[in-house]
Amino acid sequence: MVNEIIMPKMGESITEGTILEWRKKVGDKIELDEILLEIGTDKVDSEIPSSFSGTVVEILAKPNDVIEVGKVIARVDSETNDTGKDAVEQNQSNELSENHSKTIKKENFLENTNTKSPEGSSKVKIKNKNNFFTPLVLKIASKNNISHSQLEKISGTGINQRVTKKDILDYLDSNNDPIKKPIELNNQKKNEEIKLENNSRIEEMPKMRKLISEHMKHSLDTSAHVYLMSEVDMTQIVNFVSQKEDQFFLKEDYKLTYTPFIVEAVMKSLMDYPEMNASLFGTKIHYHKNINIGLAVALENGLIVPSIANCEEKNFLGISRSINIMARKARENRLSIDEIEGSTFSITNFGVFGISIGTPIINQPNTGILGIGAIKKQPVVIESGGVDSIAIRNMMILSLGFDHRLIDGSGGAKFLNSVKISLEGFNSEKFEVF
Repeated sequence: MVNEIIMPKMGESITEGTILEWRKKVGDKIELDEILLEIGTDKVDSEIPSSFSGTVVEILAKPNDVIEVGKVIARVDSETNDTGKDAVEQNQSNELSENHSKTIKKENFLENTNTKSPEGSSKVKIKNKNNFFTPLVLKIASKNNISHSQLEKISGTGINQRVTKKDILDYLDSNNDPIKKPIELNNQKKNEEIKLENNSRIEEMPKMRKLISEHMKHSLDTSAHVYLMSEVDMTQIVNFVSQKEDQFFLKEDYKLTYTPFIVEAVMKSLMDYPEMNASLFGTKIHYHKNINIGLAVALENGLIVPSIANCEEKNFLGISRSINIMARKARENRLSIDEIEGSTFSITNFGVFGISIGTPIINQPNTGILGIGAIKKQPVVIESGGVDSIAIRNMMILSLGFDHRLIDGSGGAKFLNSVKISLEGFNSEKFEVF
């Protein structure tokens, strides 16, 4: 029985993917869940396992092909035996397999020619029978004028130390050996180099910064941003963390931080104010069933916002564990498409850098984002029994950004005050973690 392998859906908003590398060729045996190919999108590269065991009888897409989700890309015959292998190879198009093999062999030297490919990029010749580069890597190398010696220096993290798309992009993003390129300005001829002062340089913007730039500009063009701030007394939570952090670390093997307390408070408030857990599409309001809180994680070249899904179904410990897992996977570049999509509200903590107040940009298509400021000791006037006194308290400023198209100032104020009340009302005696 011949089974079809289709381009998988890599995420809710992903409609196509790029074939990076086939791990099998026509005639090869493959087991169920064995890696068949590698697929790349704008957000992540993924190894795709086979949905069937048998023999690969047809490959319908070449490396660098961009294929729509749901299209057939290969076929596996689950009934083909060893004696049928030769027949399979003879009956299928050997030209595709042979051309693919010629393309990915790394030859003795790398050179750019003036011959243009159909996509407009220069062709790259690779000669070195002992090494292996994927067509996508070669394409990036050609486009960015990476020499043979530079390509050889890149440490590969793929199978058999293969240089992956991420490896070469990281190499381009690094400052160790920046690729100098001509910059085209309105008052300059094409390919004319900018004259720079001593010790200055020009570099191409890293890919992650380009994506962040596009996303932030889109958000500012889409939502009517409004901001409210409020001070929160975090003394009770600060004291609890100080008392329990050692015990918590022994039990969970990671540090107890203030973030899960804030996420839990936000989750409770979102349940009371569902319009803040909504998305606006034109004139249609989508009230989300689940509460998926995105947490901004700072990386070397930017930030990423993994999503803690279904927070309403988790207790404090579940939220805390999810935050730790997502943050670790983000810094190790192991997040899947589903883990960086689907947030319904976002939180960004600039307080870890000592900043008190900020005005974060809404993470589309969310309606709101909460900025967390640094917790600092301050003298605060406390009223008790009609008597005022001054005490040293651990204070934090919350900055709420929201879309004024959907939420008015009163709605934003009520939500922010709800989060404040939840945090200040923390009662360690009723709080069970251990």
